[in-house]
Amino acid sequence: MSIATALVKAPNARPELAADAVRIALDKARLDHPNAVLLYLSTDFARDPDPAIRAAARAANCLQIAGCTASGLFTEEDWVLDGPAAAALVMGGDFRLQAPQPGQSVLTLAAPNALDWNWLGAGGERYGGVSGDATGQGPYRVWQAGRSQAGGHCELSITGGRVRIGVSHGVRPLNAPATLTAVNGHDILAVEGEPALSNLVHELPLGTRNPDRLPLHLLMLGVTYGMPMHALEEGRYHLLPVLASNAHDRSITVAAQIPVGSRVFWALRLPQAAEYEMRNLVESLSADTLDDPRFALMFNCTGRGPYFYDGEDRDILQFTRHHPDTPLIGFYGNGQIAHLDGANRLLQYSTVLALFHDPVPA
Repeated sequence: MSIATALVKAPNARPELAADAVRIALDKARLDHPNAVLLYLSTDFARDPDPAIRAAARAANCLQIAGCTASGLFTEEDWVLDGPAAAALVMGGDFRLQAPQPGQSVLTLAAPNALDWNWLGAGGERYGGVSGDATGQGPYRVWQAGRSQAGGHCELSITGGRVRIGVSHGVRPLNAPATLTAVNGHDILAVEGEPALSNLVHELPLGTRNPDRLPLHLLMLGVTYGMPMHALEEGRYHLLPVLASNAHDRSITVAAQIPVGSRVFWALRLPQAAEYEMRNLVESLSADTLDDPRFALMFNCTGRGPYFYDGEDRDILQFTRHHPDTPLIGFYGNGQIAHLDGANRLLQYSTVLALFHDPVPA
């Protein structure tokens, strides 16, 4: 098999949890020692992950260990939120972790306080995640080559095969993109000359059109980029949470400042829409090959995990239905990273999926 995962949980955060996860994964992969290990630890380890990293290195007899702490972890078999846990993926065969080379996709992990827009925008086509919780707070840590990274981020390439990467935004757009015509800081004042609150209420489903009781926790503003044509169909948009509605000036407050002239639309976060889009993503990434991937990495939003899906992570379920024998590892964070429309993007409430296949035979 040469590649496998394991997820171990316990009442207490002990370094042995990381070692146990590595040992179980090695046994499943039928490996004596791996080329590399992806190791994710719950936030219970965040203040001092080094003992757990060293325990994993001893169990693997390998120093090429990368990963981060996160508020939740998962594999193809299970997920854990709000409890001590360790998840490991061991790589054998031709697959390895190494420093990125030009032309390679760059696996990128970052703590919330380490995000640097210049760094994120440079260094090749990135995919990965930000390890914070829903608030972006907390003591999160990142490691590479078996050592915690003082800068709070790491970048690596996985070599030995082909990678296919896709994104599921997980929302239902409510209208076609329109022009933003007036703003004041984070407040959207008007869209196509109409007060923003009126514009939003007009697009909402009938049962949610009360301006005094908007479902703010589900509402998003989408901002398209690139060519306007087919931006929604091609997924070329950012999502910003709607924070407040303001009756006095009929404005809508969102989580970032958007320039006048931007093309925007309203969207709802709905489990059914997210599940449908995830199924399409998994199918599209595998549409032109009969071979199952050797393994997969998934980077999921904390706001789009089991709690969003009423206790079951349907993003993982869609993956395992299509690839029941493929090892999968991932974590829940507060930001996802992907290369879209020619630039590295920081996403929200999204899922980034990377499938790794053997090389094309010569």
